[in-house]
Amino acid sequence: MNTFGLIQIGLILLCTTTISSLQCNHLPLQQRKVIENSLQLLDKMGKKFPQQCLREKMSFRFPEQVLKPRQKETVKVVIEEIFQHIFYIFSKNLTLAAWDGTALEQFQNGLYQQIEQLEACVIKKQTHYFRSKEVNRLKLKKYFQKIDCFLKDKQHNLCSWEISRAEMRRCLQLIDKVIRKL
Repeated sequence: MNTFGLIQIGLILLCTTTISSLQCNHLPLQQRKVIENSLQLLDKMGKKFPQQCLREKMSFRFPEQVLKPRQKETVKVVIEEIFQHIFYIFSKNLTLAAWDGTALEQFQNGLYQQIEQLEACVIKKQTHYFRSKEVNRLKLKKYFQKIDCFLKDKQHNLCSWEISRAEMRRCLQLIDKVIRKL
């Protein structure tokens, strides 16, 4: 390969790295937009909370301390993990949910794209986070397991999905509040 070809490859790599780092710098703004869009899609997916589901309401107690780390990078890792859990929950046994399929698909796609962007920006920081914050990670996992078990116990019925949808709305609102402070 000649020198000119090597220079072109070098310039392409430099531009790619620069564009990638710019995306990571604008991540909080992107996350706010994704969360705002996700909240709108959650509303669009279903109708108002069904009155018959009020008696089945459950408190899952989101572990808010996981969103209070001192470093911005750690917050990004936590948010990525939360999005992964939400994506997992909203990717199975949705037949009884009776939601707008297009809105649900857009919600899932938005989460997936945000997970991909977050992974690209925090991959190096992730190992450090998981070693130093294992307790918070386990609290987060336990929170989402409660929701998953609740859905299974209720056999993924309409009310269990509506309660879970309301809980995910609350979860996204908490993330939005943290992102606005960054």
